[in-house]
Amino acid sequence: MAADFATIIRTPPSGRRTAVLIDHHQYAQAVILQTRPIPWTDPIAYSQFLGQAQGLLRPDTTLLDLGAFYQHAIAEDESLRSSLSARSRAGYALKTLLAAEKPALAARELAEVISQTTRMPLIVQVPSPMLWLAQTHTLSGAGEVTELDSDHAENAAMYVADWLRRLSDLQVSMLLLDERRTGSAELPDVDAYLPVTNVTDHYRWTLGRRTDDELTVRGSMFTGTPVPAEYWLSEDATAPIGDFLMAEIPANAVPETVLAQLAKLA
Repeated sequence: MAADFATIIRTPPSGRRTAVLIDHHQYAQAVILQTRPIPWTDPIAYSQFLGQAQGLLRPDTTLLDLGAFYQHAIAEDESLRSSLSARSRAGYALKTLLAAEKPALAARELAEVISQTTRMPLIVQVPSPMLWLAQTHTLSGAGEVTELDSDHAENAAMYVADWLRRLSDLQVSMLLLDERRTGSAELPDVDAYLPVTNVTDHYRWTLGRRTDDELTVRGSMFTGTPVPAEYWLSEDATAPIGDFLMAEIPANAVPETVLAQLAKLA
C-alpha cells in the first residue's frame, strides 16, 4: 500500500523537520543531462536519471510529471498532434489525447517502472482537467477556448478519470493537479472534478492542487508553501515556513548553492 501523505508530512522520509517536495526536472536536465533531452520514452533511462536527481537532492517524495510526458509525446508525434484537431469543439482534443493508446501505454509503463524503482512515496502530477482541456484545445490549433462552464469541467474530469484507471494498481501516494502559470484564468476547485475525486477516493490516493501560491491537500488542513526560485540562487536567501515545502529548482541554479540551500532545510 502506498505511503499515506499525512504520514509523509508528519514524519518526512528524509529525516528533515519539514517535508520538502521537489520538482527538479529542469534543474536535473541542466546539471545531470547537461541539457540533453529527458529520456521520457525510455523508462529505464528515465528511472536512472530520476534516481540520480533523487540521490543528489533527497526529496521526501518522487514527483512524476505525466503532464510533461504528454507535452513531449505531442511534440514528437505528428500524427498525435493532427488527431487533436479533427474536431474544433472544446474538449475534443483532450478526449482524443487521453484515449490515444500509444502514449497512454507509454505513460503507464513509465509510471510502473518509477513506482517499482523509487524509494520515496510517488506523486503523479498532471494538469487539472479544465486547464488540460484549455491547453490541448490551443495545441489543436483551434485557438484559445472561451466561456468554459461546469459541463466542460465535468467532461474533462471524466476523460482524466478514465485515463487514471490505467494506474489503478500502482503505489501512488498523491495525484497532484498542476495549475501553475495560468495567469488570470479562473479554474474550479478540485471538488468540481467529481469523476477524478471518485477515482482518488476509491484508490485511496491523496488529491492535491498546486498553484503558484500554494499546494492544497483535499480533506486535510496541511498546506504546502512554495519555495521561491530566488531561494536557490543565493545563499543569503531565507527559507520559507509551511506545513511542508514545494520546491521547483530553476535550471540556472548553481549546484553548490543548491546544496547549501538544501542543507538549511534539514
